[in-house]
Amino acid sequence: MLIAFAPAPNLTTYRTTATPVQSNSVLPAASESKAASKRIAIVIDDFGNGMTGTAEMMKLPFPFTIAVMPFMPTTKSDAETAHKLGHDVIVHMPMEPNKGKKEWLGPGALTTDLPDSEIRKRVEAAIDNVPFAVGMNNHMGSKVTADERVMRIVLQVCKEHGLFFLDSRTTFKTVIPKVAAELNVPLVSNDVFLDDVYSVAHISKQIGILRKHLEEHEKCVAIGHVGPSGKKTAAVLLSSTPSLRENGVIVKVSELVRRTGDQQILP
Repeated sequence: MLIAFAPAPNLTTYRTTATPVQSNSVLPAASESKAASKRIAIVIDDFGNGMTGTAEMMKLPFPFTIAVMPFMPTTKSDAETAHKLGHDVIVHMPMEPNKGKKEWLGPGALTTDLPDSEIRKRVEAAIDNVPFAVGMNNHMGSKVTADERVMRIVLQVCKEHGLFFLDSRTTFKTVIPKVAAELNVPLVSNDVFLDDVYSVAHISKQIGILRKHLEEHEKCVAIGHVGPSGKKTAAVLLSSTPSLRENGVIVKVSELVRRTGDQQILP
């Protein structure tokens, strides 16, 4: 039985054979100079359950980050395929939202009523279940990511495993930046949700917001999804690749993360 996942709230209004990731194309000198200082990281959530758009996403001609749900039918095959193609793999950890159905979360979800020991056990198990994971982000989680007790355990386990954390920012009440700073856990945060509305017009508009964000910032993290909007999101990303490359270098999220001993930190 397939599980349908609801998209995160709007912040800014199987296996497949695919070709290896291509590097950013060569730009004219002026455009290349402008783009060289900017970084764009695309993250695609909800892999692991054979969702619509999986094959199309795996064929995108640039490096990106796939967030894989643990304990699902295609968890391991999706993670293995992405790793072979040179993409980042992160654990898409299901977390309790303020509103929504528990069945949307999937197995092994974190809820605020769990004791410390069970939270740690579930995070450890999720990390073990997703091959090649280099980080973690939250699936839903508006309630959990605002809970300091729970997030302190989650981030401590991430630190012990050498993982960074991507705050999907499904709530403005997130405590993740505060706790990550205290624990010295590498952190990056989402800037734009691409497909909170399932239409090509909206996804295209969100790509425009991504480009606008780069006018005043050195980096932009954008999250899309496989599932109901999967094929549309993949198609828009594919057609937008040339214009994105005019605005910045498309990178994996791990390239935005500052670890201890790094010489430079991207804003």
